[in-house]
Amino acid sequence: MDSRISARSLSHALGGWRTREPTYEALADGIRLLCLDNRLAPRTTLPAERELAVVLGLSRSTVAAAYRSLRDTGHIQSVRGSGSVTLPPLRRDPGITSDVHRDDIDLQQASPAAWPGLAGLLADAVADAPGIVARTGYDIIGRVELRRQVAAQYAARGLATSPEEILITTGAQSAIHLLARALISRGDRVLIETPTYPHAAEALRQAGARLTAVPVTIREGWDIERAEQVLQRTLPVAAYVMPDFHNPTGRSMSGAERDALARGAERAGTTLILDETTADLDIDRGPIDRGFGRIDPGLVVRIGSLGKTVWGGLRVGWVRAAPELIRRLVALRSAQDLGTPELEQVIATAVLDRFGDVITQRRHMLREGRDVIIAAVREGLPHWNVPRPQGGVSLWIEMDAPLSAALVMDARHRGLLLTSGPRFSVDGGHDRFLRMPFTAAPETLIRAADILVDSWSTVSRAAPPALLRDDVMV
Repeated sequence: MDSRISARSLSHALGGWRTREPTYEALADGIRLLCLDNRLAPRTTLPAERELAVVLGLSRSTVAAAYRSLRDTGHIQSVRGSGSVTLPPLRRDPGITSDVHRDDIDLQQASPAAWPGLAGLLADAVADAPGIVARTGYDIIGRVELRRQVAAQYAARGLATSPEEILITTGAQSAIHLLARALISRGDRVLIETPTYPHAAEALRQAGARLTAVPVTIREGWDIERAEQVLQRTLPVAAYVMPDFHNPTGRSMSGAERDALARGAERAGTTLILDETTADLDIDRGPIDRGFGRIDPGLVVRIGSLGKTVWGGLRVGWVRAAPELIRRLVALRSAQDLGTPELEQVIATAVLDRFGDVITQRRHMLREGRDVIIAAVREGLPHWNVPRPQGGVSLWIEMDAPLSAALVMDARHRGLLLTSGPRFSVDGGHDRFLRMPFTAAPETLIRAADILVDSWSTVSRAAPPALLRDDVMV
């Protein structure tokens, strides 16, 4: 069924959209970005022109011109008497009708290219095809060989784990959706970080959760005091956090932060969902105790996957949880999918046999990409705050004006596809921030930085002067 968005909700989602003249094109670009980010789902009916004009303080003719621009670029369709409806996003630059150019730089997905040794393991798996195809083809719990491998990975970290505590899933996103269905009822409170992995927030909302956000910043890390207050006052049923190389900020929790969060969750009876999909991507932090080991084991669920470490196309993830919860997840799973494909599990088992080699190669590749993009952006945009994360896959760059959406749209015209800060926000904001993955090749990242510098020059010149004042904070 098609959905609707009210004028007030659209205004909130747009955030700081008044970034250039003419006003109608700034508004159209803001709505385009919501469509491209899927923050406006396809077949969503937009507010009537008059209604939106009143809420935004514009003339109706300005909103009409914005809608006309969106129709011209194929982002909405208007039918007399039925209103304007968003269309499924096309992979193309706003304003032109061709597909995204082959030489465009796509940094919307913070995923590295496949680990170089993967092709050989794929070939070995295919060579054993007769043995694989003789089996069912999928497994709702996971092959015991793979569950043993995953359990051994946790044991090597000091977390004694049995195969009965592991469920193999079709990637981490499948695990998040499954956990949301198992743990959350409509109207339940859930603690979540902001900024955060947007698809996790979407999965929790789809399960009916009411999200309460706790800030994570590149300077201060987690607002643990706020988290403790949320746990004490609202007693959330679950808390979704990414304690190691957080997406998108790259921050990692200190030991004290982990302990404080664990204590607060245990007092509140809150299940901690620890997303560890980037936890192994350590560049120069060094091994640490990942914590949460002294809390009631029934209140800790860990999610992992091979998507960020090995290859995004290897759709194998897992859940580590108490056996009772694993059994609940298995019972629920068949309504979502019938299991993880056998072939991918065979490949994943072979990959985990060589996981040390994977991490060594990833550490070298990510260090090179991180250092190249930091140097290039700092040189070209010296007024920006460009952090140096110790691991992970991306930078969370703080610009000197709240123009993230405008910058992303301008860069898109130039062949650089990025994701703006507000995409990672739970409750609005982050217009000053930009996620810049460093998973591409160094020469590609240097090209991306050059485009970013040129694009910022254009966007900042066109922006209203008030947005460029140092004392304006959004």
